[in-house]
Amino acid sequence: MARAGIYKSEVIRARNNLLATGRYPSIDAIRSELGNTGSKGTIHRYLKEIEEEEGGSTGTQVAVSEAIQDLSARLAERLHEEADQRMAALTDKHKAEISALNDTITALRHEVESFRSQSERQALELAAEKTAHAETLATLQEERIVRAQMTQHIQDMEGQQAKDEAHRVSMEEKHQHAREALEHFRSAAKEQREQDQRQFEQQIQFLQGELRAAKETVNAKQQELIRSHQDNARLSSEQTHLRSELHRLETEIRPLRTTRENLAVSELKNQQLEERLAQTTARVDELLVENQSCAEKLQDANQAGLRLETELTAARAVLVSQEQILQKLTVSQTPVTKNSGQRKGSAENQESLFDPDKQ
Repeated sequence: MARAGIYKSEVIRARNNLLATGRYPSIDAIRSELGNTGSKGTIHRYLKEIEEEEGGSTGTQVAVSEAIQDLSARLAERLHEEADQRMAALTDKHKAEISALNDTITALRHEVESFRSQSERQALELAAEKTAHAETLATLQEERIVRAQMTQHIQDMEGQQAKDEAHRVSMEEKHQHAREALEHFRSAAKEQREQDQRQFEQQIQFLQGELRAAKETVNAKQQELIRSHQDNARLSSEQTHLRSELHRLETEIRPLRTTRENLAVSELKNQQLEERLAQTTARVDELLVENQSCAEKLQDANQAGLRLETELTAARAVLVSQEQILQKLTVSQTPVTKNSGQRKGSAENQESLFDPDKQ
């Protein structure tokens, strides 16, 4: 830490040390020799007093040289002050730019991490959707197999029902033919009996001789009638059997109706599964598009980060170059000789370091 004040003897000793090493005892050089202690105004005042004390033995030429030396010292001091101000302004500006670039890089890194987390989360969602999609496809395949089996079973049952219905119709037709034959036989027998009765009344004399034959004919007819009654009873039994068979077929048809209703429910469920499959496919496509967009954003963020890192590197290079210019400016302070022309040239060289028009 710099001290609060300096002594004239310290300034004289630092000045003599600089002169002994062949360096010009400027205000900054003396202050550096003193360990960056003391104000430049105090050092300038002490130097002016030392030059006035040494001015009695040097004459007019020394006084002129001291005036030039004083002018050169003040010019160098002003140049150093301007250089310090410019360097401080550039340093603050570059520090602000570097801070802004660091903040931007940090924000971009956070954004990249956010995009990366979002991409990973969307990848997990996509995997889950793919798993659900596969499960839905498996369920749909099973439902299709069950539907095909039930359709085949219904077709078989409908075929059996058609066969039973055809058999029932055939039996009804046979029963109808039997009833018609029975009615025809009854009508024919009735007509025959009426005709025989008329013939008996009209030809009772004639029929007495043939009574035996008529009785035999009647017996035969009665046997035929008995057979007809037996056929009628048999047909009635077959009709009852057909009715029971029809009842059985209706009983078998009920499960078919239930199966048909289940098939309708399965078709509705299958339709819902197909709609869900379509929605899942659309969601998978949306996730793929969103994942592609996130990947593009991530790539843009990486490119922006690289660009900002390049700008930061360039800014650091500019800062290094300016520090090198400052070092050259400090080193360019050459010792002052009695030749005023050389001192003037040194001052012009120092001014040219900050004035680009003179280079």
